[in-house]
Amino acid sequence: MVNTSTKTTPRRTSTPKVVPVTRDQVCLSLIDELQKLRQSMHDREATMQAELSRVSAGHQDSARNLIHYLALRAHDLRPVQERLAWLGLSSLGRSESHVLANLDKVLGILHCLTSQDWVDKSAEEPAGSVSSRRLLERHSVELLGAYPPGRPVRIMVTLPSNAATDYSVVRELVEAGMDIARINCAHDDAQAWRAMATNVRHAARAVQREVRILMDLGGPKIRTGEVAPRPPVLRMRPQRDEYGRPFRPYRLGMQSNQQPTGMPDVDGCIGVDDKWLSHLKKGSQVDFADARGAKRHLLIVHCDEHGAIAESVQTAYLTPDTVLTIHGAEGKKWRSTLTGQIESPPGTLHLRMGDVIRVTREGVGNNAIVEDGEQHLVIQPAHIACTLPEVIDQVRIGERVWFDDGRIGGVIRHATQDWLEVEITQARDGGEKLVGDKGINLPDSELDLPALTAKDLEDLKVVGDVADMVGLSFVQRTDDVLQLREHLDHLGRVDLGIVLKIETLKGFENLPELMLAAMSGQCAGVMIARGDLAVECGYERLAEVQEEILWCAEAAHMPVIWATQVLETLAKTGVPSRAEISDAGLGVRAECVMLNKGPYIADAIRTLDDILRRMGGHQEKKRSLLRALRSWGGNEGPAPSSAPGSVDGPR
Repeated sequence: MVNTSTKTTPRRTSTPKVVPVTRDQVCLSLIDELQKLRQSMHDREATMQAELSRVSAGHQDSARNLIHYLALRAHDLRPVQERLAWLGLSSLGRSESHVLANLDKVLGILHCLTSQDWVDKSAEEPAGSVSSRRLLERHSVELLGAYPPGRPVRIMVTLPSNAATDYSVVRELVEAGMDIARINCAHDDAQAWRAMATNVRHAARAVQREVRILMDLGGPKIRTGEVAPRPPVLRMRPQRDEYGRPFRPYRLGMQSNQQPTGMPDVDGCIGVDDKWLSHLKKGSQVDFADARGAKRHLLIVHCDEHGAIAESVQTAYLTPDTVLTIHGAEGKKWRSTLTGQIESPPGTLHLRMGDVIRVTREGVGNNAIVEDGEQHLVIQPAHIACTLPEVIDQVRIGERVWFDDGRIGGVIRHATQDWLEVEITQARDGGEKLVGDKGINLPDSELDLPALTAKDLEDLKVVGDVADMVGLSFVQRTDDVLQLREHLDHLGRVDLGIVLKIETLKGFENLPELMLAAMSGQCAGVMIARGDLAVECGYERLAEVQEEILWCAEAAHMPVIWATQVLETLAKTGVPSRAEISDAGLGVRAECVMLNKGPYIADAIRTLDDILRRMGGHQEKKRSLLRALRSWGGNEGPAPSSAPGSVDGPR
């Protein structure tokens, strides 16, 4: 029997004794830690004298501040920040642009609080809180041009191909607010680039303001090769209502085989025999059996010297073997012709989870060859070439591969001298389609690729003639930057600004070294190319990575271009998404925001201009600006600001 009357004394747990800490003790411990931190900055500067020796005189102070920032961020400063905040002092959280000066000011206050002598050295630092802002402003103007009136951030726009032939396209962009025109050397040709630049200069003179030109070199972009085209088929499908009844016929243009197809106000166009075409009249009926053997009819509704237009209320499929026949008055067959000039649709590879695709050195891509039957045995997997076959020798089994901006993911399972075998590990349930000329990213691979290809070196001749700055795509090593600077010197363009396009994981990891190398010239900047960068570092990490790039660039007093998918839905469809409006607002932390081309690009420029003007009064880099708010009934107007492009309240 258990004796329930026995009382047990509960065991007491000992709690740690809280030792009171005085303000002086906190101050003294902080002085000790910050002095060590200060010394680490000087030590790092001493070890990087070789890199500093390459930096031009105009960037020496900025380069030193960057080195100090790297030393600062080599430590976990969160415990220090908590104690500084407890004392009501600067927690070093916004010291990127003036690291040593900010640290010395904090040390000076701590010495005063503990009644110790202190000689203020912060004023001696060339990168102080005020002078560092002037350095960034100066470097921004040197690279990107003057600040737009009333707006603290420039707007860059990628020019479409027709900007070479249609001056009005460029004029509209400039009038909408474009400050920098971007010419992508991965598209079009030298003649088109020169024409684009001429139109930009002409439009800038017309509106009497400066518009600069950035030319982006193509760089060693790895892309998918050609895919075998699909059979030439033209599908004619009328529009139908909810009950399947056609309410708008399909309009088919017919022209002579002797002239290129293309007619206004039609859904599709084919070529036919010119003598056969001459016998067509309004009201004529054309009969044919389509690719499925279905009997179909066309009604001619218009004829002129350019050709004829026919309408169909039935779905039909035309191929080069389709015979079109005109019937006579009594219904007898009169004249016939074969359809011509039907283009082959671009080839497509269909890939699903678990499929295997071979990435080859050369050849035309094609889908897998599968044996008929229930087992669905793959005789030959799908295959596609890559534009830089040398990467096949530089990758390893188990490394990841991303296709088409990360839409399709895979892992290398086998490798030979001629191909890589990639297992698809990421695709939608219904599978994905892969076509030619899509990007291939290898984020795990150590690739040894020159930043300047043979084509880039040829393109530099045009860049030297017409551009104000050049974008170095897929830059990864300091040698890439120095090599570009050497070629620019040979072209007599020592003044040409270099924009470091950070779009690979290795480029991000080497960013400080790349910046120091770029500082050997007169002006330089950084572009956060978020498209490829997101694929390389992972979408979940992109927000962190772009923040770190912004901090590092601010420490170097180097202007930043915020790029990729800014207001993309608006530029393409005319209607923005809510998320991209918020994203565009964050662009005020950069010195320039880039928009890509689209049919509604002028609207996107005007919208971005409005967003940046509004946000410019609230945010400067990491610092929130306490402009007077009138949203909740305040009567005070906005405080005056000396920042370039400052804005007086909402428009």
